Amino acid sequence: MRHGIELKSIDQVRHMRRADLVVADIHKALREAAKPGVTTDELDTVSALVIERAGAKSNFLGYYGYPATVCISVNDTVVHGIPNDYALQEGDIVSFDCGAYVEAEGKQWHGDSCFTMIVGGEDKGTADDIVLSKVTEEAMWAGVASLASKKRGLTIACVGDAVEQVVADATLEYGWEPGIVEEFIGHGIGTQMHQSPDVLNYSVRGRQPKVVPGMVVCVEPILTRGSAAVKTLEDEWTVKTLDHSHAAHWEHSVAILEDGISVLSAPDFGKAGLAKYGIEPIAL
Repeated sequence: MRHGIELKSIDQVRHMRRADLVVADIHKALREAAKPGVTTDELDTVSALVIERAGAKSNFLGYYGYPATVCISVNDTVVHGIPNDYALQEGDIVSFDCGAYVEAEGKQWHGDSCFTMIVGGEDKGTADDIVLSKVTEEAMWAGVASLASKKRGLTIACVGDAVEQVVADATLEYGWEPGIVEEFIGHGIGTQMHQSPDVLNYSVRGRQPKVVPGMVVCVEPILTRGSAAVKTLEDEWTVKTLDHSHAAHWEHSVAILEDGISVLSAPDFGKAGLAKYGIEPIAL
């Protein structure tokens, strides 16, 4: 531990990689299954079967009473959408937040990752939704890349700075400013799904934890097409935008190692996403 942050050995990071590959398999199965007419409840079953077949366990199901293995957030739902009988429609923008854990060394090792897609394919979505998802994914990768910086005294605040820069650039390019949802942030991950440090998606001043080898964090910006103001529904989980604008959510689990970074929840360790930043991730 360092200042309350759980630091992992390389073998422990490899345990987490196993969990994150299960999450990557959930993503693959959901991408293939998420078609018009399929209910979000049916997609939760898809997620549960992937986890079961892998011999892993869900870290979402039962978490503070959460009733499913995946969060499915459609259109103006920002995060924590509970699967139900809603049938997906062509052109919906949907975020799938997924997780699983494996057991080793007598402990749980967690994986967590999220992606956004347009149901029926990008050509079925609105131009704004396509841009929103693209910018959110770019913000995630920029945040991930910032963790590879060799800057002396680098702190976790680098992620928020990177996200804000992507949003600023997008505002100039597209003529509208994506909203950064500040209530929901990234986090450390390891023997629990949510750990220190907090990983903010916006710039912050003051003392922040230094980025050091052995840290594993989730970088997960959530952006909206309109206002970033949100509300939580009576189910105490589902979060929606106040102005009903659409949202997008992307997330990867990232290990900081002695010689660089490794994106544990990306099958290629983040090679494709980091290429534009000139970063070669560590393959475990």
